[in-house]
Amino acid sequence: MQALCRDGGYTLAEWIAEASQLPIEGLEWYAGFLEMKEETAWSGFREQVEARGLVIPMLCCSPDFTHPDLDFRGDQIRRQKEWIRMAAELGARYCRVLSGQRRPHLAREEGITYTVECIRACLPFAADHGVTLILENHYKDDFWNYPEFAQKSDIFCEIVSRLDHPNFGVNYDPSNTFLAGEDPLDLLRLVLNQVVTMHASDRYLSEGTIEDLRREETGAEGYAKRLRHGEIGQGLNDYDAIFGLLKSVGFGQPHRNNWISVEDGVDGFDQLERSVAFLRRKIAEYWPE
Repeated sequence: MQALCRDGGYTLAEWIAEASQLPIEGLEWYAGFLEMKEETAWSGFREQVEARGLVIPMLCCSPDFTHPDLDFRGDQIRRQKEWIRMAAELGARYCRVLSGQRRPHLAREEGITYTVECIRACLPFAADHGVTLILENHYKDDFWNYPEFAQKSDIFCEIVSRLDHPNFGVNYDPSNTFLAGEDPLDLLRLVLNQVVTMHASDRYLSEGTIEDLRREETGAEGYAKRLRHGEIGQGLNDYDAIFGLLKSVGFGQPHRNNWISVEDGVDGFDQLERSVAFLRRKIAEYWPE
């Protein structure tokens, strides 16, 4: 993320070339990539991806809708609409949204209201562009100072319940629920019918406890240093239970156009290859062709 979004040490062309060696169907995109600043470049990256037989199914964005200032939130809505246009230009059907940062003194109802109002303001624009907005049970954007406001399931589910719209759904990440001190299967059961995409991951703490993580996750940009992405299938997530639940409501049927993203590779390409292989085996088991 640093190389692609901050220092330019890794180009999107290099990333596309390397990732296309894997047995995958698509590349999830991030709105904060350095090379996406110029709108004239958007279509070219779509062409590069599609030339390798892949598509861009999802654009991940990190709007910050929980700021107390009305003008700030208005600017975030404008940015989210630009990202929706970006998603459409890239051919992405899905565009991730977040609630925003869990700032000190932000009241529960205040944050929920801000988030719901801002997402509602974006939904007609998304529908006009053929894009579905997906809210993730997120932990923390790489470049935020505070964790996600909707990290806990009660707030997340309350926001989801207030956004009944054909162009709205849920991006489910099981690992993030562990970081909230909750059970990923409990959350999945609560939002099962709204899940349209999934981030497959297996995070772990390199040292210490969740309580240690809590002490160092607020006030500093990005993820705490003790937090790691692990090899998928080697962590705490029960993928048989997760995929079984998803299949039970029709997730993965061809007409649904659902996607599972691979969140790994921080510790090297070899690990990423093993994570992809694990997921392909599980997908073949639960959704045989």
